[in-house]
Amino acid sequence: MDIPRIFNITESAHRIHNPFTPEKLATLGTALRLETGTRVLDLGSGSGEMLCTWARDHGVIGTGIDMSRLFTEQAKLRAVELGVADQVRFIHGDAAGYVSDEKAGVAACVGATWIAGGVAGTIELLAQSLRPGGIILIGEPYWRQLPPSEDVARGCLAGSISDFLLLPELLASFGHLGYDIVEMVLADQDSWDRYEAAKWLTMRRWLEANPGDEFAKDVRAQLTSEPERYTAYTREYLGWGVFALMAR
Repeated sequence: MDIPRIFNITESAHRIHNPFTPEKLATLGTALRLETGTRVLDLGSGSGEMLCTWARDHGVIGTGIDMSRLFTEQAKLRAVELGVADQVRFIHGDAAGYVSDEKAGVAACVGATWIAGGVAGTIELLAQSLRPGGIILIGEPYWRQLPPSEDVARGCLAGSISDFLLLPELLASFGHLGYDIVEMVLADQDSWDRYEAAKWLTMRRWLEANPGDEFAKDVRAQLTSEPERYTAYTREYLGWGVFALMAR
């Protein structure tokens, strides 16, 4: 079980696998008013930066599940590095359908709502692991401005314009599902740059170290095309944020 190889290559040097900076992740943890001992469940936990830094800074405990073997191993190393290996654990596995035996105060899926078929399904899944009065965290894209054509939407790596909503519409959709939105922290163009542009140096270094790899032509093609695609499309049209929800 693993994610496609291209992601393990392009994001191998990332600690945060979303358009969030460490500062924004810290802002989110503070905004949630986390208390020592709060249990956090993170589905699609990547390299574990959210759980590890919040364990260090706020004393949370918790579990992360991710399909990437590489990212899961990086998460375990990060927990040791930050001295929180006794507070958090990371499981290499499929987060789709995962329900925790121990109810969490915060149940999160930050940037991986495909695990349950979209936002509504992911909220329903997370709710099964949440204690009464707990907070659900959803990380999700939205349109900063509506693309003028389907071609522009595809340039943002969306299937179509209908894949995402404008921010007010996304917030309204949480209410339609029976949730209050109680906090949000949004990416900006700088944090998008740190997520996307950091891949380019990683790809270049990988190509230099693996010139004979059969996958090299795919990595070369992506390195050649991505800077222009990203700056023309994603950077201008696509937003991203983490939204904190509580059941009404």
